[in-house]
Formats: sequence, C-alpha cells, structure tokens
Amino acid sequence: MNHTQFIHEPRKLPVVLSPEEVARFLDAAPGLKYKAALSVAYGAGLRVSEVVALKVSDIDSKRIVIRIEQGNGHKDRYVMLSPHLLELLRAWYKAARPQGWLFPGMNPVNPMTTRQLRRACHAAAHMAEIGKPVSPHTLRHSFATHLLEQNTDVRVIQVLLGHTKIESTVRYLGIEVDDALAIAEQVDV
Repeated sequence: MNHTQFIHEPRKLPVVLSPEEVARFLDAAPGLKYKAALSVAYGAGLRVSEVVALKVSDIDSKRIVIRIEQGNGHKDRYVMLSPHLLELLRAWYKAARPQGWLFPGMNPVNPMTTRQLRRACHAAAHMAEIGKPVSPHTLRHSFATHLLEQNTDVRVIQVLLGHTKIESTVRYLGIEVDDALAIAEQVDV
C-alpha cells in the first residue's frame, strides 16, 4: 500500500457551442417536441433529467419562470424563462396538448426518456453539421458560459444551475475560483 500511486485523470474543458452554433443546432432539431425540449435545456440551463421530468404545470407564464422539482440533490428551484422560449413552449402546447408531462414519451402516461432526448440531440448536431461532440449537457455548459461571457455574476449562474457550492460552478465553467470571484467583483463595481 505504501508504494501505490494514484493516477489522476486529467480534467478536460467542457465542449461549448457558440451562440450561432446553438441557433443552428436548435433549428435542426427533429420536430417541434424536440426543438422545445432542447431549447429548454439550453434556455434554462437544465440537466437532461430535469427537462424530461417537466410537467405542464411547472411552466409559470405569469412570473416567467420554470419550476424544477427535486432537481439534483433533491432540491426545488426556479429558473428563468425567456419570452422567446415561452412562445416556443406555447406553440408546442398548442400543437400537442400534453396533459401531464410537458414532453410525453411514446406512451403519454410516461415522460420522454433521457435516451430519446439524447438521440434527438445527436440527430440535431448531425443535421446542423456541428463537428464538436454535442450532448444535452453541452447545452447546459453553453448556457452557463454564455451568461459568464455577458458578465453575469457567477453567483447568479450558481443559483440558476442549482449548485450548492461556488466551486461546482467554477469547475463547471472551466475557470478557477479566484478568477470567478474577481469577475464577480468587477461586475459589482
């Protein structure tokens, strides 16, 4: 045991799409249902499990927020809902009239599976001719990075992503804690 060495796997930076790539990607989504689901993943920075677990009642159009029930760490939270995303969700609702789940699966009693959404994501990336590896989690990384690039306080990004610790957020963004706090102080000025 004294001679055992641990080999640490190098930490890779997350794949992030540019805003133009995100727009191309969402336009290439295979159908309105998947375009709406993938748009929610990007527009609200949600995990794939949070997207598929959304119910129609989780969309609060008056307050312009989305309620996330029992997200990671079994915590509830609210995330932002842009007017553009609300219009897309209204178009999806008008076309499909989902009853319980916002994005029902093959059997409407069950929600769409994470596998279905991942497959739609890969199909959209292929159709949009994006050469980077794209997953639903790539959209979450892109959401957070785009907010940071727009000088959004890293503590706000932390809350939107549902992270308890700032260290999780900065690791997620691929920056150092000291850099993140320096950015936050500049925004406060």
